[in-house]
Amino acid sequence: MIPRFFINRLKPFYGTKRTCKKWVDVFNRADAEALAAFYADDAINHQVVTDPLVGKEAIKQMFATEFARASMVCIPENIFQDGEWAMLEWRDPLGLRGCGFFHIIDDKIIFQRGYWDKLSFLRQQGLSE
Repeated sequence: MIPRFFINRLKPFYGTKRTCKKWVDVFNRADAEALAAFYADDAINHQVVTDPLVGKEAIKQMFATEFARASMVCIPENIFQDGEWAMLEWRDPLGLRGCGFFHIIDDKIIFQRGYWDKLSFLRQQGLSE
């Protein structure tokens, strides 16, 4: 039997991996509005191929723009959790691979960093910079 005090100490971390999995589901629906709901009002999203975005509205606009210009699918290969952090290793149907790091507190993403190859993405999607 697990002591109650230990369970209470872990409670804040229960949702980290679950939140990341739900984020992937919504991302794959290309729903920028619903995706924005995962972020804290002052969240930071830093895809290393661009400058960091600050705030839920800026993040929502970025997703809306990207969903309008490209067909994107995230196929999780691994999702790991370490306390308040979730790590997502992913691929897409065209062969692009990347990883994302999510700092999640109270089921809200406060910081996200993503690593992926922008040039390969643009080529696969038939897009220019």
